[in-house]
Formats: sequence, structure tokens, C-alpha cells
Amino acid sequence: MPTPQKHTNNLIKESSPYLLQHAHNPVQWEAWNDATLQKAKDENKLILISIGYAACHWCHVMEHECFEDEEVAETMNAHFINIKVDREERPDIDHIYMDALQMMTGSGGWPLNILALPDGRPFWGATYVKKQDWIQVLNQLQQLYIEDPKKIIGYAENMAHGLKEINAIVTENNQDFIQGEEIDNMVADWSNYFDTFLGGYKRAPKFMMPVNLNFLLHYSHVKEDGNIREYVNTTLTRMAWGGIFDHVGGGFSRYSVDTKWHVPHFEKMLYDNGLLISLYSNAYAATKNELYKSIVEDTVTFLEEELLDKKHGLYSSLDADSLTTDNKLVEGAYYVWQESQLKDILKSDYPIFADYFNINSYGLWEEDNYVLIRDGEALDIAMKHSITKIELKEIISNSLALLKKERAKRKKPRLDDKILTSWNGLALKGLTDAHRYLEKEKYKELALKNADFILDKMSMNDGGLYHNHKNGKSTIHGFLEDYASIIDAFIGLYEISFDEKWLNESLRLTNYVIDHFSDTETGLFFFTSNKEDKLIRKTIEVADNVIPSSNSIMAHNLHKLSKYFPEDNLDVLLNTIMKTMKPAITKNPQNHANWLHLAQLMSENFFEVVAIGENFELICKNLMKNYLPNTIFAASNAKTSNLPLLMNRYVMNKTLIYVCNHGSCQMPVEEPSKALDLISSID
Repeated sequence: MPTPQKHTNNLIKESSPYLLQHAHNPVQWEAWNDATLQKAKDENKLILISIGYAACHWCHVMEHECFEDEEVAETMNAHFINIKVDREERPDIDHIYMDALQMMTGSGGWPLNILALPDGRPFWGATYVKKQDWIQVLNQLQQLYIEDPKKIIGYAENMAHGLKEINAIVTENNQDFIQGEEIDNMVADWSNYFDTFLGGYKRAPKFMMPVNLNFLLHYSHVKEDGNIREYVNTTLTRMAWGGIFDHVGGGFSRYSVDTKWHVPHFEKMLYDNGLLISLYSNAYAATKNELYKSIVEDTVTFLEEELLDKKHGLYSSLDADSLTTDNKLVEGAYYVWQESQLKDILKSDYPIFADYFNINSYGLWEEDNYVLIRDGEALDIAMKHSITKIELKEIISNSLALLKKERAKRKKPRLDDKILTSWNGLALKGLTDAHRYLEKEKYKELALKNADFILDKMSMNDGGLYHNHKNGKSTIHGFLEDYASIIDAFIGLYEISFDEKWLNESLRLTNYVIDHFSDTETGLFFFTSNKEDKLIRKTIEVADNVIPSSNSIMAHNLHKLSKYFPEDNLDVLLNTIMKTMKPAITKNPQNHANWLHLAQLMSENFFEVVAIGENFELICKNLMKNYLPNTIFAASNAKTSNLPLLMNRYVMNKTLIYVCNHGSCQMPVEEPSKALDLISSID
């Protein structure tokens, strides 16, 4: 049973579902705000900062073992100002203290627990800690602060210096861009880490890395590299077959704890699913593999059914943990199956289903629970059971529908119903790619409604964006990640709607970023705006992880917008940024895959395709379903347009297609096939 709520602390005033989960802990938690920080200084108390998020399994474990415990609370309340932070609500704070933890321990994760001086400079950190160890370390460090404060202050000063150093971007007098041959060498070195049998890297846990795979998909296409193409397809197939994908309800969990993508930590995050919709849509365009198409369809269905707000914003996540029939909060309880349950539900179809999804030693997790996982081609299963592939597909589809109906009777995982601009941008971009390549009108409608929500609910009076939305209110000013992902999504929305409003919004928001986030020394952008209160460090985020860095997304945006608006000199800023980033990209390409992708795009021919005339929609639909990662599209049937690519190109009673490269255009053609020939023939 959940712990009785005997206490209430100041988190009860917050809107974040994660903070509200802790509002009835006996710990006297405070939210991160000026008053709390000032109180620490006034009382000369150490700050205990604990960062997590609503869907985090180990955050719940530590809450139950430590923060709900009276003895622990007594220690924490006596000596510390205790601050709870939702890392999704305040990524700016999380960036700094995660860097601190990694400097101290060599690794990171959540819950992220930091002890800091009253001014916020950290000196100790850890992730999950057991109760007695937690009490012991808190008492020891508090005692040291009383007896020998200089020791702790000295360590905190060194740490603060290190935090600035680790985030410093070294500018070199580099005048060269990354060339194609350099990219080839980086990919060759990188490929030594590839697991060519199960996909991903040769290690566990396995994280899906959409950014890496999206770059490698493009690279293998451009270079006609069969080995890289096979690796990408192996990874995409194994992820789609794995338990990390919810075969019953659609959508992906964050990562698998094993090498075969089998058992995840079961939290399902909007950002993963938004990025994976894009990736699988691109992969479907490149391969026409029906598995990839079905993954896109099932994942969009998951967004609609589980994360879509009535006003068309998208919620943040579903928890890893859910209540069992005896009311215990257990990881994965909502998603797993026992053999007896499956036999009872599926009846005569059980043997085929059991072969298909490995209800055997391969699919067994723990305590007689199975996580559905595929490990072979459908045709092989069909032949084994002497049925056709179509018959097999129907049996599996009907079986999954029965399981979905049965699962609906279970208690659902908790929903984090805050709406984040940045993650909505990633999902919106996913929907635009899904519409473009799967040609489903519903996806375009969903995308437009979500974009309207962003403009309506997430816009600030000064023209900027808010970061969060909950209970009808937006309170936290946007970070660079919010602007970057929305600009990217709006460019994508222009390309499937050809409504210039979205392109103009992208340019307007880009100029807002240049005005309020620029670092004049490097050409890059700070994570926080120049209007915000200062933290102990002004972060510049450049490393690509599961989510691409905000700066790398902005660099891609500048690249595309410089083609749409060549007179705005965005290419000058982009060139500065790419020269600044060259040393970091070449030193560690794995952690800069989105940058490497842009370097690839800038090292090859990049096309602007313009369709103008009455039949522009049909022509663009025909062209854009092809995998053309090095191409942007502009189109209209209007005689006049303010968009530079469309100016002076309208010819009465004709729909003309112009294929341009760096502003230099071939003679216009009227058939899409001829335009494709031009794109493929220009070297």
C-alpha cells in the first residue's frame, strides 16, 4: 500500500507531478526559488538538492526508503535546506549538478542528490543511496562543515571552477569545415563499437540513440555503404522486436537493461517516442520496410491514447511503476504477462503467439513474468505452423487486441501531465515526418493542432516561449531546447503544409534566440536567456545524447533557414558555429552525432526544390515521400510570395519544379521523376 499521508510540506504549492509526489514526505522539502536560496544564506545552512522526475523508478525507490522515513527526515530537516527539483521542469539546474556528479563520481543518473554550500556550489553527490548510508553520510558531512568549513569550502571552490572549465568551448583559429574523408574515418572508428548481431553498442544497458541512427541512415544512403546500412537496419529491427517496444499498446520505454533490447525500465517518455517516430519514418522512406511503418503507426497511436491533452498538447511521460492487484507499486506490473494468463486469454491461438513472442526461456524476465520479445522473421513462424504470413499477421493482431482489452482492466502507470515545449517540439517534428512519409492525413491534422497549442499556450508576451504548461498555466521561461525543437518542428510543418506562417514563425523565433541566447565569443547559444537569473554557471549545451543538444538542433535550423532566407546572413553565423565545433566533433563523434550529421550535409550537395503552380500539392506529395535527407522544399500556387525561393517563378497554367543547389537552379521541369533525376545526377 502507498504510505499514509501524515505530512505536508511546501511542495504542495507546486504544479509539477514529480514535486507533488513528494509533497507529503516528512522531509521539509522546498522548491527551487529565490526565497529558499536566500534562506540558506541567511541561516548559513548547507543545501541538499535532490533532482529526479515523475517516471523514474529509482527515484521512487529512494523516496520510499529514505524520504518517507521519519528518521531520515529528522536528519535532513535538522541540518539542511532541502530542495526538490524536477529535472524536466528545470533542465538548467539539472545540467549543472549532473556535470558536478559526473566530475565527482565518473557517472551520473537519477535520483541526483547533491550537497552544496549555501550559495549553491556543490561539494558532494550521489545517485541512489540506502537509508543507513544516507543518514551516515549526511551526519558526517554536516559535522565536517561545523568543524572544518574551510575544507568543504575549498572543495566547493575547486568544483565550481571545474564546472565552468568542463563546459568551456575552446575556440581555435580554425578556418576549415569537416570534410567528407574526415567523416569517413570517424565513422570507421565508431563502427568498432557496433553490435552487428543485436544492434546498438556492444554493452548493456542499451539506449536507443535516434540521433546516431538517423545520421548513420543518411550516411549509408549517401555513401552506399552496405555494412552501415545493415547495422542500422539490424538495430531498428531488434529495437522494434524487443521488449523495449510495447507490442500491445505501442510506444517505447527509455532503455533496456540487457543486450537484446528485452527488459526495459518501463517508463515511457514523450521525447523518446517523438524522436523514434521521426527515425522510423525516415527509415521507412529509405527502405519501404513495413515493420518500420507499423512501428510509426503504433507509436503515434500511443501518443494519441496515452499522452494527448484535450487541447492537443502532449504530456511528458508514463511511470515505470504501477499498482499490482494487491496494490503494491511494482516496476513493469502493467506491461508483463504470465503464461497462464496468456493461455486463458488467447485460447487456441496461444501456441502460435507463444512462438512469435517467445513465451519461453528467451522471453522470461523474473517471477514467472514474461516481457514480449520477437527473435525471428514472421515467415519462419508461419511456415513452422503451416499457415500463411497473412494468417499469422491476423492471429497476432487479434491476440494483441485481446491483450490490450485485458490490460485496460489493470491499474495504469501514473501520468506526468505537465506539458513541455521542447518535448512537444520533438513529437511535432515526428508527426510531420510521419505524415510526409506515410502519407496519412490524420498525422498532419494532429501536427497542426499541436502547433496551434504551442502558439496559443506556450507563447510569452515578449515573443518568446514558455518551457512548461500545467493546469492551464505556463510559468517557466523557455530554455534553448524549447526554441530549437519548436523551430525545427515548424520548418517541418511548413514542408508538409506549405503555409508560410510556420516558416515565418521559425525565422522570428530564430532571431529571438540570436538576440537573447547568443554567446558572442563562440557563436554558440547559452542554454538560458540573458533575461534569466544567474545560476552558478551559464551552460552551453553541445553534446548530443539520446536527445540531440539544443545547439546542434539550432545549427541544423540555421542551415535550413539560410536556404529559405539567404539574405538574412544566417549562413555566416552557422559557419562560425561549425568552425568552433570542429575540434569537439572530430575528437568525439559519438557524442556529437547530430553535429556530424550537419557536417555531412554541408560537405555534400544540398538541394532546394521549388514547386510552383496549381498542381504543387500533388507534385510535392509525390516527391517528398522519397528519402531525400539533403533537400528542402518550398511550394505555392500563388503568383506572388515574399519567400525568396518562390519569387518571380510563377508561370500561368503550368506547375514548374526547380531543382536548385546553393541558389543556382537547373532549368525547370514539370514531371516529378525528372526532378528526382536532376537531384541524383548532380555531383
